[in-house]
Amino acid sequence: MPRPRFVLAAALCALQWSLLWAPLQAVAHDGREGQYAHRFGVIGHSFGKPGEDELKKALAQTSDKSLSFVVVTGIKAASEPCGDKLYQERRDLLDKAKRPLIVLPAGSDWTECRNTAGRTSAIERLNRMRELFHGDPNSLGVKKLALTRLSTSPRFRSYAENAHWTVDSVLYATVNLPANNNHYLAAAGRNSEYEDRLVATRFWLNRLFTLARGDKVDAIVLFTEGDVKPLAEPTGLRSLLRRAPATQDGFAATRKQLQTLAQKFEGKVLLVDSAALPKKAKPAIEWRGNIGHVSVGGEAVEISVTPGEKALFSLKDAGE
Repeated sequence: MPRPRFVLAAALCALQWSLLWAPLQAVAHDGREGQYAHRFGVIGHSFGKPGEDELKKALAQTSDKSLSFVVVTGIKAASEPCGDKLYQERRDLLDKAKRPLIVLPAGSDWTECRNTAGRTSAIERLNRMRELFHGDPNSLGVKKLALTRLSTSPRFRSYAENAHWTVDSVLYATVNLPANNNHYLAAAGRNSEYEDRLVATRFWLNRLFTLARGDKVDAIVLFTEGDVKPLAEPTGLRSLLRRAPATQDGFAATRKQLQTLAQKFEGKVLLVDSAALPKKAKPAIEWRGNIGHVSVGGEAVEISVTPGEKALFSLKDAGE
């Protein structure tokens, strides 16, 4: 029968070995201590037709416990009413999601809304959405995720829909850039909503990249509804020789700012939007330098993140 001292010594040796081996296992997983791959879901603007059937299906597809969070683009179709009743119904549905859920406004949620007199109520409806879907510092969903909102800045108190959060070594953020040319209106006079939001977006992006550099994150992921076309911005001599577009590009200023910021950032920058996909096409991430872009259309997808790997992001359909 083993002596008590021998048993105690063996137990201490086993404990020391486990404490040594656990960090080594973490390093072996992705090359850096304590950093494990994570996954997140994205539900594109799934309102090709009225109703919430597609949204319910997408929520079911992205209910996996291993997902760190889910970003959903839009709450309704353009043909659906803009009233508080529908807004509240959709909020109640989204708040029952099993994973932390972040809502990104779509143009159909507010830009085309009109009052009983036929006048635009876009700004009023956007503000109502901010109250219902972005009024809390946490995400929606049964399991909450702490967010930092642009509205914490006194100058931009209205822009609660823009939020950021961090998982492992990746900084995530939503940016309100609606699909219909960023809600740029060609009417005469001051385009107040667009111009004010452009100032807020410029501040927000500068803040995000400053934060990312300070925290030395591996990547920034930005969620928008509209396709900023970040890979289309010409550089060098081509940028000086190009012709001015026939119509105002509501994303031009933001696209140029993103390219400038990305050039000064050592990590990767991935933009995820809900632009429509060509027929039978599947979402795919495309890169130019350190800037990546993927349009998911109305599909639900999952993106895996593996810090330390060359292919930091990998994508698949949520239903697979």
